[in-house]
Amino acid sequence: MSPETILGAAYAAALLMTALAIEWLSAHTHRRSLRFRTAGFEYRDLHDVWVCPEGEHLWPHELDHERRLVRYRARAHVCNACPLKERCTDSDSGREIVRPLDPWPHSEAGRFHRVIALMLVAIAGLVVIVAIARNHAPAEMGALGLLLVVCVVEGRFLLTDLRRHPANFPDPTPSHGLRVKGL
Repeated sequence: MSPETILGAAYAAALLMTALAIEWLSAHTHRRSLRFRTAGFEYRDLHDVWVCPEGEHLWPHELDHERRLVRYRARAHVCNACPLKERCTDSDSGREIVRPLDPWPHSEAGRFHRVIALMLVAIAGLVVIVAIARNHAPAEMGALGLLLVVCVVEGRFLLTDLRRHPANFPDPTPSHGLRVKGL
């Protein structure tokens, strides 16, 4: 194989690996940041409430349509009298937890990272196509053809998943007593 083919294939493979790394790291970072912000608190989906380690409930306080998130807040007088307040919050208004309405693939950040990964796969595909056009030896064509198939499969997965998680889906309806911001 010619050095040009090896370099082209290595570059395309590096782009494909970078796309996969961006996908994994972005989702991992998102999950980790959610765990950090809510450490020690338990979310109860049935009642849409967070429960602190001391048993206090944080009820939905505000629905922000523009940023697509819900803010939950504990009652200030309970937090201010709590023995764990120093480790929990410095706010005199009560502890607040922010929960995104959109799961990771639906969020703007998730879609942004998915598009970046998709662009890297497209560039890798172009590099392979150019290498195929310039190198016609059977071994080179076979190796580059296999790499092109990998580009197509990875690109199709990313594109299908991007289309499956569209942005701008219907807004949730606010529950009773929830202040709605951005309307």
